[in-house]
Amino acid sequence: MDLTLYVKFFLGLVAIINPFGLLPVFVSLTSHQTEVERNHTGKVANFAVVVILLVTIFAGQHILNMFSISLSAFRIAGGTLIAIIAMSMLQGKLGEVKRNKEEYREASGMESVAVVPLALPLMAGPGAISSVIVSAAEHNSFENLIGMSITVILFGLLSFTLFRMAPIIFKILGNTGINVITRLMGLLMLSIGIEVIAAGVKGFFPG
Repeated sequence: MDLTLYVKFFLGLVAIINPFGLLPVFVSLTSHQTEVERNHTGKVANFAVVVILLVTIFAGQHILNMFSISLSAFRIAGGTLIAIIAMSMLQGKLGEVKRNKEEYREASGMESVAVVPLALPLMAGPGAISSVIVSAAEHNSFENLIGMSITVILFGLLSFTLFRMAPIIFKILGNTGINVITRLMGLLMLSIGIEVIAAGVKGFFPG
């Protein structure tokens, strides 16, 4: 097992899903809930994210094979998507990309917002799923898949802890602090997207 691989994978999840940037959204969506209900919402949302990403780790490559999609092509597509979301994060427009008006209207009428829109599409969105599929396909030994699965679970625990402390963190950082962190994550995420695209292009033109 390569510890460096798992650290990079973990940081990639933090940058792409950006739980810090989602704190204002989480507080807003759960503003009508009690503290117990808010904690339950955070628990369900992060459990759903972990399950989605674990399924992606073990089934992602099979999905690509089913549709005869090469890893290089998926790298370019996934990297481009990651870069687009990163650019939106740098401009402070993350929510507009991850959640459209129809999803907003649908969510506003729901009693529970844990799975939709928190888990999907705000957290385990196309960018996160693409990144996980690429990582799992590149390092597809059983040991690495288990290591990445443990990393996903650790990320879920971190994200749940942040959501549990959301009101306090949001008060301390404020909108300005959250925006600064979001833009820093966007810059890191843009670098990841460019790296994934470069690997895909190199796969198409190995010479």
